[in-house]
Amino acid sequence: MNFINAEELLQLCKENSLTISQAMLKRETKISGASREEMINRMTHAYHIMKEAVQQSLTQEIRSIGGLIGGEAVKINQRRLHGKPVCGDIISKAIAYAMGVLEVNASMGLIVAAPTAGSSGVIPGVFLAIQESFHFSEEEMVDALFNAGAVGYLITRNATVAGAEGGCQAEVGTASAMAASAVTQLMGGDPVQCLGAASTAITNILGLVCDPIGGLVEAPCQKRNAMGASNALISAEISLCGIAGIIPFDEVVDTMYKVGRSLPRELKETALGGIAATPTACSMCRG
Repeated sequence: MNFINAEELLQLCKENSLTISQAMLKRETKISGASREEMINRMTHAYHIMKEAVQQSLTQEIRSIGGLIGGEAVKINQRRLHGKPVCGDIISKAIAYAMGVLEVNASMGLIVAAPTAGSSGVIPGVFLAIQESFHFSEEEMVDALFNAGAVGYLITRNATVAGAEGGCQAEVGTASAMAASAVTQLMGGDPVQCLGAASTAITNILGLVCDPIGGLVEAPCQKRNAMGASNALISAEISLCGIAGIIPFDEVVDTMYKVGRSLPRELKETALGGIAATPTACSMCRG
């Protein structure tokens, strides 16, 4: 069982009455030669690393190597617990957790690149917030990671997830699409709705540039992970309401790739444009 685009994936799911997670797990076992149990164990291990990264950010004092970020996750979580969070509980959780993982990454801690280090906070942020809020089991969350993996695989195969090639839309945009699709499945959505949510997530971030201050994966990367987590939840909600995506997933991915290639090099991880080129950012680098 294999698929190279969303159209083929949806056809496989329809013909075999599969979820996207089930189709992806079958593909992975066939391609890798590993057993179903082995693949699930590997994904479970990845999820544990994600959870540990979030926990570390909330319980330890963290400062990034470049000194631009550290402690933001704790502040947001404290406001969620003891204040009146504007975003409500679930989105406040998601953004706190997502930003926390970026702190761990920027301090040389252990994270899961999902799909990249620069976008590594989106999926953990969304997944842990959803699990805590709706009491999904560990098995259900790991299963949903295969759904996210399918979306990431399709984008990697047919476009790019590298900021240096496609801008931040390719990194945080992909992570957001992966999380949106997985949440849609967890909440009872079918494969069409899952990929509709993924399409919306990418469309919402289309054209987002990659402009890290000082060339470090710290700022504005951290806050963009928070935005990506929020975008994933919004996109899932839209799709679950029965609002269909206008443009098919494959066409959205192709468009993202074309937009990314059309961005000037200054806006693709070189730190020569965007926020990275502001006087304040440049003065930080000189210091």
